[in-house]
Amino acid sequence: VFQEMARRECDFINGTERVRFVDRYIYNRQTYAMFDSDIGHFVGFTPFGERNAEYWNSDPAKMDHVRTAVDWYCRPNYPIAAPFSVERR
Repeated sequence: VFQEMARRECDFINGTERVRFVDRYIYNRQTYAMFDSDIGHFVGFTPFGERNAEYWNSDPAKMDHVRTAVDWYCRPNYPIAAPFSVERR
């Protein structure tokens, strides 16, 4: 059985003042490529991931889309995630 998945995470630091978007690509429990908004480009961890990261980094439309994910993916979802992450004590 083979399993492939993508996991997208938003890390909220001090409300929406500092937001970090992480997009991970996983195959059989091993992360092969990742985008981190702090870094600003895709990084590959395996030979397959390095090839994909190089291809994705060379596509200006994809890079524009993923670099702006903090604004269109994370910040609109902050009111949903806040009760579970920020206000919990």
